Parts: sequence; C-alpha cells; structure tokens
Amino acid sequence: MIRCNIAYLYSPRDLRIEEVTLPELKPDQVLVKLKAAGICGSDVECFEGNSPEGRYDIAPYTPGHEWAGEVIETGEDVNIVKPGDKVTGDCVLHCGYCTNCKSGLMPSACLNMREVGFRPDSPGGFGQYLILEHYYIHKLPDDWTYEEGALVEPFSVGYFGIWGNNGYVDASDNVVIFGAGSIGLCTLMAAKASRAKVIMVEPLENRQKFARRIGVDYIINPAKEDVIEKVQEYTDGNGGNLVVEASGNDNAIASIFDAAAHSARVRLIGHSIGRKVPVEIGKTIWKTLLITGSGGVKAFLPRTIKFMDRIRKDFNFTDLISHRYPFEDIDRAMEKAIEDKAGAFKVMLTFE
Repeated sequence: MIRCNIAYLYSPRDLRIEEVTLPELKPDQVLVKLKAAGICGSDVECFEGNSPEGRYDIAPYTPGHEWAGEVIETGEDVNIVKPGDKVTGDCVLHCGYCTNCKSGLMPSACLNMREVGFRPDSPGGFGQYLILEHYYIHKLPDDWTYEEGALVEPFSVGYFGIWGNNGYVDASDNVVIFGAGSIGLCTLMAAKASRAKVIMVEPLENRQKFARRIGVDYIINPAKEDVIEKVQEYTDGNGGNLVVEASGNDNAIASIFDAAAHSARVRLIGHSIGRKVPVEIGKTIWKTLLITGSGGVKAFLPRTIKFMDRIRKDFNFTDLISHRYPFEDIDRAMEKAIEDKAGAFKVMLTFE
C-alpha cells in the first residue's frame, strides 16, 4: 500500500495537504505519479468560493485538472499504457452508456458526468499520485517535459475552440481573439500554426507581450482604442471572419458580433455562466453568423497531443508558465494566483 500526500479542498480557502493510503487499483485503472500540475482560473474561483463547479458541498475533493505524470502501475485490464510512460488525462469524463453519450453528444451532456479535479469521485492532480480509469489516460511523446504535458488540457480548450464541432481556420482567415489569457494564447498558437492573420484584443501589457512573443499580427488595447474601428482597419473593412471570445469579459462579449464579418464563425470559449450580457442579437441574423459554444472537448486530447508535437519546434509552450512552486508550497501558489491574477499567468506545481 502506498502512503502519500494529497491536497483536499474542504471549503473556500481551506485547502489541506493530508497523508493518505491509496486504494487498490481496479482492473481498469492506472496509478500515476504526478510530476507537474497547473493551477487554472477555475481552480482559483473554486478556492475563493466564487464557483459552484468545485463540489466540496458533497465532500472535500482534490483539485487539479491540468496535470502530467509517470505511470507507476496498471490494472489487469489496462493495455494502452505501461509503467514508465509519460501521460496526461481528460478533465470531463463521460460514461459512454447513458442516452446522451450513446447519442454522440459532448461529454458535458453526459448524465453521469464526472470532472477530474472538481468532484470527490474524480480526484485531480494536486497530490503526489492520481488514480484514473485508462479510458481517460493519454500517452505523451517520450521527449516531452512533464510541464508540456500539463499544458495539454488548457491547450486543448483553445485548439478545440477553433477546430472542434466542425470548426476550422486557414491562412485566408482574419481571426479576432478577445482575451490573451492562457486559453486565448493557446487559441492564438492554433491559429498562427495555420498562418492566419490574428488580431488580439487585450488590455494588459504583460499579456500583450506573451501574444507578441507567439507571433500575433495586431494587438488592440480596448482601454485605449476603439476595438471595432481598429478591427475594421486591420481587416480592410471586413471584420473578422473567425471571432473567438476567450475572455469571459462582459464588454468583450458585447462586442463580438460587431467585430464579426458577414458569414463569420463565432466561437465562444470564455466562461460567463450565471450572467446575462446585453448583445445586439439582430446582427447575428443580418450577418448570417455561425455561433458555436465550446464547453469542454470531445475525444480531442490525442489529436491535441499530436498537433502540439508537430508545432512544438515553432512554439515554446512552457513560455506560458509564469511561476513555479513545489507541491508542498501549494498555499503560496494559490495565494499568488489569487493576488496577482494579471501577472500570475500560469502557476505550475512541481513534484519531485
């Protein structure tokens, strides 16, 4: 039996590292020794008590859905990974047998949905070890670092935001991305890999620097410039024929239909659930806009890993990491993510 340290979130700002004994593996499960785990904005919101996604009302749970580690042991039915493999895993876990799953709907529609790092029945990566069914485990290339592996989940959100649900981007596109947070920048990489022209709307200077490092074509500061006027200038009066909302900001959401060209694809990624944001909905009719929401991904992590591996020579994914803390200093890491939301771009926990 393995004794190890695992973090549990009991209530807002009550995150405790506890020594526990791991249970025996079930036949379909994989034991992973964690090597890196990113702190997501959703982890911070749950920690602060500002989001109902983290279910500590049921029981304390282990956060962390952006993780990578080494396979230590596998159940007797597992044959897709072996001890020594570098792996990461899905966040939203679908059952595969409910009515919605059998109808081919997104994992977020699963009637028995679990979420790694948000529920007591699916512990996340804020611990020395993680146990997960092999259906949700994905092998990483041998030459990747574990930090790169921990960035697969957030990258998949931006990548799926453009390419999932029948989306696409190519070199002829004028892409407007609202928000240069980690998801927005991953979206930027996915668009620049296709050589599209990309316009980023972002007020924070440090995030603008990240976007320039990646290769954004134009940056609009909404605090100083008229966003729609500049979009029109940079697109020869057409607007963006692919508009991605990755900020969750009310003003950005209110501007997306104005920034869109006729017949544009509008992709919604930024979280704004629980708020009603006024928009001029009539423009979606007269501009014949195609609007697609993107909550989670479906069977996309293997494709994300392959995509990242092929563009890895062009983009340094770990540039997204602004701070690193050893797992034992998780309290300091969370406080940094809270107190410096603009500067603490991606806080990464590391494990020996």
